[in-house]
Amino acid sequence: MRKLKLQVQMSVDGYIAGPNGEMDWLVQNWDEELQNYVQEITDHVDCIVLGRKLAEGFIPYWSSVAANPEDPQFEAGQKFTETHKVVFSKTLKKSEWDHTVLAENELSEEINRLKNQDGKDIIAYGGATFVSALIRQELIDEFHLFINPAALGKGLAIFNELDSRKTLTFIKSTSFGCGIVVLRYELNRDK
Repeated sequence: MRKLKLQVQMSVDGYIAGPNGEMDWLVQNWDEELQNYVQEITDHVDCIVLGRKLAEGFIPYWSSVAANPEDPQFEAGQKFTETHKVVFSKTLKKSEWDHTVLAENELSEEINRLKNQDGKDIIAYGGATFVSALIRQELIDEFHLFINPAALGKGLAIFNELDSRKTLTFIKSTSFGCGIVVLRYELNRDK
């Protein structure tokens, strides 16, 4: 069975964005080691799941990067652009993006359908609402939490809407010269 991995950037106090969605606190100057870490995660992925709000910025951004061979992130842009994407939306009626479809089923049904298909792993990117729903329904198998050296005090969180305790098994922590620490966990389903 394929795994669903989450890659998300967070502040040290657990927010993925400021109260109004601000993301100006994120470390932008990733070092080569962190870029290689992300490449290692995505090399083992052939499907990306996204919430609509993030998809509306994510897909056009990476498409523009992939269209410019001079861009330092050109290879990442190609990977994100060419990888099959599934967008979860209650408002869109059809996908306007290449290599992208809209989810046909409710969240848990669609994710489990994707996990049961042949292929590489799946990676999730999304905002607080989408990611919170994935966590609440225990759909994420592996967490890659990119902790940025910033504390926001308040903002959008992904663990604040749980309806029960979730136990995670620590796998590894890795610090990078740019100031980001990645914490890697797996969901412990043996409560």
